[in-house]
Amino acid sequence: MSIEKHDLIHEFPEHREQIHELKMNNHHFARLFDEYHEVDHEVHRIENGVENTADEYLERKKKERLHLKDQLYGMIRESLGSSR
Repeated sequence: MSIEKHDLIHEFPEHREQIHELKMNNHHFARLFDEYHEVDHEVHRIENGVENTADEYLERKKKERLHLKDQLYGMIRESLGSSR
């Protein structure tokens, strides 16, 4: 079974350049970006059976990933609005 990738570039390929720019110039974005990818990597390992956890833990991690993604996307949209 192939698990879908959720890294930020796969989630928002149309914003690749903006994501790179924010990572380089916005410390808060960079910190959230790193945190998002740590959580995503953990979820990916669990879903692939590399790690075993309770279902509740996996669901909590997925919600955490979604919350981080929402924050990051908001920052991407905000930066796009201010660069126009």
